[in-house]
Amino acid sequence: MSLRLFNTLTQRVEEFTPADGHTVRMYTCGPTVYNYAHIGNLRTFTFQDLLRRWLAAHGWKLDHVMNITDVEDKIIRNAGAQGKTIGEYTAEYTRAFLEDAAALRLQRPEHLAPATEHIPEMVEAIERLEERGFTYRSDGSVYYRIANFPGYGKLSHNDFGGIRPGARVDVDEYDKDDARDFVLWKAAKEGEPYWATPFGNGRPGWHIECSAMAMKFLGETLDIHAGGVDLVFPHHENEIAQSEAITGKPFARFWIHSEHLNVESQKMSKSAGNFYTLRDLLGMGHSPEAIRYLLLQVPYRQKLNFTFDGLKAAETAIDRLRAFELRLKTSQFAAGASTALSAAAAAASGRFTEALDHDLNTSAALAAVFEYVREANTAMDAGLFRAGNADEALDLLARFDAIFDVLRPQADSGGMPDAEVERLIAERTQAKKTRDFARSDALRAQLQEAGVILEDTKDGVRWKRK
Repeated sequence: MSLRLFNTLTQRVEEFTPADGHTVRMYTCGPTVYNYAHIGNLRTFTFQDLLRRWLAAHGWKLDHVMNITDVEDKIIRNAGAQGKTIGEYTAEYTRAFLEDAAALRLQRPEHLAPATEHIPEMVEAIERLEERGFTYRSDGSVYYRIANFPGYGKLSHNDFGGIRPGARVDVDEYDKDDARDFVLWKAAKEGEPYWATPFGNGRPGWHIECSAMAMKFLGETLDIHAGGVDLVFPHHENEIAQSEAITGKPFARFWIHSEHLNVESQKMSKSAGNFYTLRDLLGMGHSPEAIRYLLLQVPYRQKLNFTFDGLKAAETAIDRLRAFELRLKTSQFAAGASTALSAAAAAASGRFTEALDHDLNTSAALAAVFEYVREANTAMDAGLFRAGNADEALDLLARFDAIFDVLRPQADSGGMPDAEVERLIAERTQAKKTRDFARSDALRAQLQEAGVILEDTKDGVRWKRK
């Protein structure tokens, strides 16, 4: 099967292969490190992780760049209010983002690119735009003149033919659909951090950061540029205008955007009391695996309604898969293989692949796995499952978890190591054989205190972590 992805630029699902046939050059918009990432941000980052894992599953190498925006209006304002440099202020939230990413098992991109480490590249990009007549200066700042770029609007599919000449914006956030000349280099105000350049003292605008860093690491035309749907306009539209004005070449072949997340059917906001970070949810006792599962279970181009009932259902779904895996590994099956179950495993694997190849349809991929698990469990209960079918089932679970990555319980820094759990279970089994039930009960209590739940079955002891 070939991988097909929806391209925001063309508004079509198109077959994807990297331009050179080997390496996917991908840029994804990372965090603005002025605070902790909320679950809406994390939905986008988790989708990007799924995308890179499925690209790798096709056998392609990844050359993936994620920016870290560590200078912008809110950062400067908040750092000043706390009496910190922007470097001191953003270090805490950059570290927090990387910790959150690790908790959600997001693979580290090949390049993490903080904006403040690439100021020379941004200055060079602005100079090239000046040479080509796409800029003007005003009050110490440099602006991009969007009327000079005829293709402006081709990503957001908006008609900006009625733009007011000379109207401009110099803040990092502005109203959706408000097309105005945007700032490339922002003159420093008194007391603000700045860099000295040929344009004067100041700092880069938000949009030029991504253009400069993407082209530095990945060249003039990327294979994929991805981010949240909220970035289509103005950010990604402006990136195209800047980059293509410099090179005269397409900036990215595929633009891929994930939809918004709502909480209990409402837009997430602090004023509504439904604003959550990963740390908030972990503090409530929810597992990072369940959060990851919930963020991935709805296809990325559909809005996700994040609910606490949904989070509990995600925990239940993961427990079901873990129980099935444990049953496969610990049960004693009769020799041979059921051809019907072998065919079912192959069909489930094929449906899993087909679903993800069709624009990363995660809900269909999950359905394929769970339908097989139900069929296999029924066969086990009826005594029809055979030893030869176990490896096929484990292979399917491994394929699933290479992408979804939720089956391994999160290692708790204070948790009991697996080897110690196994040792205590073996000691308990021996205590039961010698009818030392007091010792057996004490060992079960010790394991339970460590968060390990035991299940005695006819095939032996199964265990899982809470």
